[in-house]
Amino acid sequence: MFTLLHRPNIFGDLITAFSEGENPVIFRKDHKQKIRRVIRCIKCDEVSGIARAGQVRGKQRYHCKHCNYYFTFQLQQIEAAELNVKHHATLVDIARRLKISKSTVSRALRNSKDINLDTRAAVLNMAQELNYVPNYFAASLVRRRSYSIGIVVPELITDFFSQFIIIAQKAASLAGYEVIICHTNENFTNEIDSLKRLFSYQVDGILLSLSSETKSLEHLKAFEDAGVPVILFNRTKNRHGFSKVLVDDYEGAFMGVEHLIWNGYTKIGHIGGPENLQVSKNRFRGYRDALMKHGLEANPNWIVNCDLSQQSALKCAHILLNKPFTPDAVFAINDPVAIRLIIEAKTKGIQVGPELGIVGFSNDSRSEVIEPSLTTLQQPIDQMAETCMHLLLNKINDPTIKIPATTMLKTKLIERCSSRKR
Repeated sequence: MFTLLHRPNIFGDLITAFSEGENPVIFRKDHKQKIRRVIRCIKCDEVSGIARAGQVRGKQRYHCKHCNYYFTFQLQQIEAAELNVKHHATLVDIARRLKISKSTVSRALRNSKDINLDTRAAVLNMAQELNYVPNYFAASLVRRRSYSIGIVVPELITDFFSQFIIIAQKAASLAGYEVIICHTNENFTNEIDSLKRLFSYQVDGILLSLSSETKSLEHLKAFEDAGVPVILFNRTKNRHGFSKVLVDDYEGAFMGVEHLIWNGYTKIGHIGGPENLQVSKNRFRGYRDALMKHGLEANPNWIVNCDLSQQSALKCAHILLNKPFTPDAVFAINDPVAIRLIIEAKTKGIQVGPELGIVGFSNDSRSEVIEPSLTTLQQPIDQMAETCMHLLLNKINDPTIKIPATTMLKTKLIERCSSRKR
């Protein structure tokens, strides 16, 4: 469990000081990082206990409770000091420059109908001059939303997750949301840390694909308790309370293995993924059932599992290709593993296709350019990303809405040279 703690600094950080004669104006950041004006007594240098005591001949009068001393300060000097402080321009800065109210500036920027065109044009020009941008954090406090969504992925090496992020980010942007991307590098501890940060940022929702080390979803309980929706995609686990969007891994694996059988391969091995991941289990079941349907054996000597890293994929390829009795075809958990197998087979002088059929999964961009080109199962990445974002935004906008527990998308066989026996 984790909780966001706020420990404000009462006095803030000193930003700058303006001095005109003996009359200093100090600016500090408060605990909300807003710049505040502080008046310092010109006699005792105290900044606390300073109170306004009226105006005298256009000057602001102050009283110091510490030394019981009265002093005055020119109002224009205070305004000049504030304008010289380096900070993000605010509505107050625009209003002060144009000598209009803050509410008028706000309504002009919102294109309110009760603001005349000249005033609006002046406000827009001043906003551009001061490089003003809206404070979304302030707006989020009013609306009780951060208008941000976290996307957590296990890796960014393969095309799948990179393409998913591009499409999901586009959909989020169209809905007025920013995206915070976290990469776990297939590490469960990194996954927990990423989710903690997103929780502290108070994101409105999460899209999560699990790392290869993730064995449970207990680390998502904080989001569940806080009512923050989480959508699992691609790599998921079966647990009530979290919706999932995934491709039909079982059907895709079944289709790929059956394609090998129809092309004349009978001794078919399998390089699987981490056994704790549901995607690995589903693809293994598809592999096994396709063999059973055609009366072929799933030889345990031809089944190995990798952790999805390139080093582990190379090790598995080496194991399979150095067996006393090697398979004549292999169905791989994904394209990077299948590509590593092609490279290893070629170094051993094995003809991929005629001597060793290989089928991957995902249709990575490299699968088409590797020699020979890789037969694979294409995943509808764009459709998955758009579906995930659509479901998440619906849940954010209406927490009471019921969204599907599981959304299953179809795969498509892309036949290339690696599975041609003749």
